[in-house]
Amino acid sequence: MGRILLIIAALVAAFILLGPLVGLVFTLIKWALIIGAVGLGVLLVKKVLTD
Repeated sequence: MGRILLIIAALVAAFILLGPLVGLVFTLIKWALIIGAVGLGVLLVKKVLTD
């Protein structure tokens, strides 16, 4: 019984610690996609204006 409670406590602690890390990773991915889209837009506008 004690071992099961210990495993459950470890899983809960792992989820509490992993939550912010997963959020941070998704935030970084989101910003990378936004920056990439802006860069692609700038390149397309430059290409259209130079032709």
